[in-house]
Amino acid sequence: MTLAPDGLPVRERRRAALVIILGILMTALDGNVVTLALPAIAHDLRISPASSVWVVNAFQLAALCMLLPWAAVGDRWGYRNVYLAGVALFLLGSSLCLVADSLPRLAGARALQGMGAAGVMAVNGALLQLVYPRALFGRGLALNSGMVAVSSVAGPSIAAAILSVASWPWLFGPSLAIGPLVLALAWAALPDNAASAPQGERPTLVDVLLNALMFGLFFLGAQSLSERAGDMAQQVPAMFGLVLLAGGVLVGVVHLQRQRLRAAPLLPLDLLRIPVFRLSMGVSIGAFAAQTLAFISLPFLLLGGWQRSAAEAGLLMSVWPLAVFAIVPVAGRMIGRYSGGLLGGVGMAVFGLGLALLALLPGVPSTLDIAWRMTLCGLGFGLFQPPNNHTFLTSAPANRSGAAGGMLGTARLTGQTLGAVLIVQVFSLAGPEHGRGPIFALALAACCAVVAGVFSMLRIARPAQSR
Repeated sequence: MTLAPDGLPVRERRRAALVIILGILMTALDGNVVTLALPAIAHDLRISPASSVWVVNAFQLAALCMLLPWAAVGDRWGYRNVYLAGVALFLLGSSLCLVADSLPRLAGARALQGMGAAGVMAVNGALLQLVYPRALFGRGLALNSGMVAVSSVAGPSIAAAILSVASWPWLFGPSLAIGPLVLALAWAALPDNAASAPQGERPTLVDVLLNALMFGLFFLGAQSLSERAGDMAQQVPAMFGLVLLAGGVLVGVVHLQRQRLRAAPLLPLDLLRIPVFRLSMGVSIGAFAAQTLAFISLPFLLLGGWQRSAAEAGLLMSVWPLAVFAIVPVAGRMIGRYSGGLLGGVGMAVFGLGLALLALLPGVPSTLDIAWRMTLCGLGFGLFQPPNNHTFLTSAPANRSGAAGGMLGTARLTGQTLGAVLIVQVFSLAGPEHGRGPIFALALAACCAVVAGVFSMLRIARPAQSR
């Protein structure tokens, strides 16, 4: 498809936007849909519950390690090509998940899914910039953010519906059903872009391996420390996690030295020299750490501290992403009228206020008291996300859109990993029982949101990169 000077014509834009939305929904749903099935997977594969967590970890680790390599490939050989390759790899992983009969095979298939999902996520923002005119790019980002919010609501519901009539392998059936359609539509509808990365030495296989090793060691080290603080304290050596983290630091030093003099490095240090981009990384990490702290702690608080049933807890948890979905179109229309730093700061302030008010709820609160505070959290996060993504992506040069998208995904996953590590540390100190640990975690989440808001407000006085 020929690319228009400023986005695609209306009819072609709608087709391309539909493909991008379907792709992000498919990959986001499969990222969390198996969580509900972990007990059944552990039973059927005859593994421990702790080992079953690697069905989730394999996906996350592969996605984290491959985001930046996919982004670099997109800048050089086209975002459409990376998107197609990512969807195809994701489908291959899904088909292997369906027939996996052991943990190594299932984890390996999930890793292939994660690698494919990383390809889709790495170029998602760059493709939106090709599809939408500059004046409508913010609204396209808002729509994309809304679909991610929908996936967080729909994932557990879809998993519960499938598991009520079929075994856990069929959780991967929906992806295999819609994946070929996404692939065919993407081939026909997504625009080509000329490779425009700066000329210079290309990333090598060694660069890719060092990048994967650096992120992998950090992830595994954080996971090991979490297990040490939690139920597996007797199984994980005390120094093991610290050794892994130290290894990640050493590999990172070598990796940074290789990357710092390149015109278009795999690890985009050139983008981190842009003040607005650097601040946006801090904003995203803080915001997603806060969100993860809250999402993990709230079920414990609802079920244990506030004595709600599982059904009531599920309904109350759905209020948050529904509020995100409701506010993101409004946030999208505000982009361009107000500073992204201001919108992000206000959103984080509202988000942090909602978290603090949840932490301060006394005794056993009413459903209404919980619901409107959860709504406040969702409204704040939804107001923050599209303007922040817009500032993140547009602060990078146009020929580095893929790298910017890769760093956006990396910041999100880094924040989520940080939040998961913090919540285990909190629970190891205060315990999840009777609401003490979850309340402390919500207070810590509010602090993370405030820090993210401060970083966001610092962007107001700094000019964005000219595109």
